[in-house]
Amino acid sequence: MRVIGLMSGTSADGIDAALVTVRRRGGGLDARLEAFRHLAYTPELRRRLLGAADGGSLGAEDFAILGREIGERQAAAVRGLCAKAAIPTSAVALVGCHGHTLHHDPSGGGVTLQIGEAAVVAVRTGITTVADFRPADVAAGGQGAPLVPAAHAWLFRHAKRGRAIQNLGGIGNVTYLPPGSGLDGVLAFDTGPGNMLIDAIVRRATSGARWFDAGGRGAARGRVDEELVQRWLRHPYFRRRPPKSTGRELFGTRWVDAMITDATRRRVKGDDLLATATALTAASCADAYRRFLVTRGRLDEVWACGGGSANPTLLAMLRARLPGIAVGVCDDLGTPSRAVEAVAFALLAAATACGLPANVPAATGAVRPLVLGKVVPGANYDRVRLRAVRPSRPKSRASERRA
Repeated sequence: MRVIGLMSGTSADGIDAALVTVRRRGGGLDARLEAFRHLAYTPELRRRLLGAADGGSLGAEDFAILGREIGERQAAAVRGLCAKAAIPTSAVALVGCHGHTLHHDPSGGGVTLQIGEAAVVAVRTGITTVADFRPADVAAGGQGAPLVPAAHAWLFRHAKRGRAIQNLGGIGNVTYLPPGSGLDGVLAFDTGPGNMLIDAIVRRATSGARWFDAGGRGAARGRVDEELVQRWLRHPYFRRRPPKSTGRELFGTRWVDAMITDATRRRVKGDDLLATATALTAASCADAYRRFLVTRGRLDEVWACGGGSANPTLLAMLRARLPGIAVGVCDDLGTPSRAVEAVAFALLAAATACGLPANVPAATGAVRPLVLGKVVPGANYDRVRLRAVRPSRPKSRASERRA
């Protein structure tokens, strides 16, 4: 079936939309990407989203308006992607919609909030929409994140090589795929800030004229202050054992303020500060692999996806901290790096339709595997026919002889 996955990351740059054909494969799913499109947010909407996530003084009406706006933009992303692929919306069975995370704090029983009204998507497009994937895992004692390790395993596992799929969005998260493993062997967690700190420093340095370090060029001109990197790595989050997840609650405005204070004391500024912040992302990833992955099994390759995979300076810093381990981008595995997370949410929606559990308790800490998401019926609901699909049983020897 055809499914569209939508992703709006913590960088708040816009909506990634991926059209995929999903098929059953063994006990899981497989996806073939047909089309991809990015719908950028306006600078004004981006400021509002970042302000809301940083604890701005918004009231209930403001949150309701934001949720409706993101829903309308998600619907526009679906229609635009169908137009790009030259197919009618009626040719799409499902939309998998993560929404936009405004708050995620797994401590104290777990609180998570994603906005983007899925009913708007279903009504505007006529396509049954699956959304709000985190809360079921949180209700079962999990962190509700990372959400995508099952999709990473279905897409990228290898029979003989140990792989890490490193998403470099606003927050970084890694999925470890031991050689030949099924979901039982998968480990995943948030490594810490991905592009979040880099973007914040660029915005402050340019008074909002630029939002990110395009191509890593600013960091490439700077010099890393390794003492600052090691000081920042002493943050307790980096030492905490998985399951773990994080967001702007730990690495938002207050953390950036503290970074800049530390840097000012050491007279580190401009491109040097940008290079040092970029090095922190690379160092936190490499440190996480040494602490938590290589103790589980062999690690032969790291494959990056998300916006940070287009930052050659960040990738070069990661390679330098991982001698003997190949570092590449998911494009080389057949899925464009920018599209990986959107493809993952298409797979999660398909898993919901098939009745397949899609959380990984070893990654989130949930007490059991669960079917995720909330379903909003579209005009095509009678054709989707949501149901549990049992894995096919192996043929008996007698039936093989008859065949």
